[in-house]
Amino acid sequence: MRALHYTSARTVDPVDIPTEAPPAGQVQIRVAYTGLCGTDLHVFHGDMDARVERPLVFGHEMSGVIAAVGDGVDEWMPGDRVTVMPLDWDGTCPACRAGNEHICQNLDFIGIDSPGALQELWNVPGSTVVRLPDDLDLREGALVEPVAVAVHDVRRSELAAGDTAVVIGGGPIGVLIASVARHTGADVVVIEPDAGRRGTIEDLGFRTLDPRATDQTAWVEEWTGGAGADVVFEVSGAAAAVRGMTALAKVRGTVVVVAIHSQPREIDLQRVFWRELRLLGARVYQRRDFETAVELLAGGAIPTDTLITDVVPLEKTGDAFAALEAGQALKLLVAVGGDQ
Repeated sequence: MRALHYTSARTVDPVDIPTEAPPAGQVQIRVAYTGLCGTDLHVFHGDMDARVERPLVFGHEMSGVIAAVGDGVDEWMPGDRVTVMPLDWDGTCPACRAGNEHICQNLDFIGIDSPGALQELWNVPGSTVVRLPDDLDLREGALVEPVAVAVHDVRRSELAAGDTAVVIGGGPIGVLIASVARHTGADVVVIEPDAGRRGTIEDLGFRTLDPRATDQTAWVEEWTGGAGADVVFEVSGAAAAVRGMTALAKVRGTVVVVAIHSQPREIDLQRVFWRELRLLGARVYQRRDFETAVELLAGGAIPTDTLITDVVPLEKTGDAFAALEAGQALKLLVAVGGDQ
């Protein structure tokens, strides 16, 4: 079967690999679409070489149809349309015993720590599979994982209807957080320096700010009647955004760090102290976030037509990464097997 191997920085190659039957407790999925995200871009750049085994078949945002099931799998059958929550925890570490399995201290993030979805037939634990509605397009089904990220971020923030939310960074996850926050009933503004992205976000009905042209702290204070935002989501990963994020939050407001930062950042702890801010990390998701994500996609709450910039064949995955690096796309899908 065809698969994509990552072998070294900026080197991905389509290859033929053997097909293996699903072992006990696992299912085999005929992958339709795999989405590319910022974490995949980190892998592609070689930033995670100390973590991943090479050659690596990566990818964790996906949709597909079950092709076969291993012994002991009773809840799934061939033909089921599914996606995968790519977390495999040990169940024994302190985090798992405390009920936080999704951030297991020995977590296997499938698609990074073990083989992922950029292959035609993918074997995964049956416990990671999530059902897709029959009427949900498989292209949209490939967005469940990133939507679940946004759902988890918003749920963790405790954002409520009528609240104000600032999203720093208008990339795919930023747009998804803004969409979920708006669905929650919040008033949302997105801070994004790129004019093209701002235009796209404004077309979706959101207010935007250019941080290079506007004093964002003064703007947010005026917008909120001098209070500051109820919740600030830092999604950009930029050092300047981290330094400025606490200035945007109200007294006892919440700042959620969503972006992956490759190195420690300077944070205005004086502001955290002075306003009694709550600073939260939000890493992945839980099962209920995936289920909510499926509901939001099926209900049309997520602007999938705008988010999905292009669909490319497996052989063009390298070109897709180049487009992501150039900021020319929001969400790119790889058609591993196509609609089924």
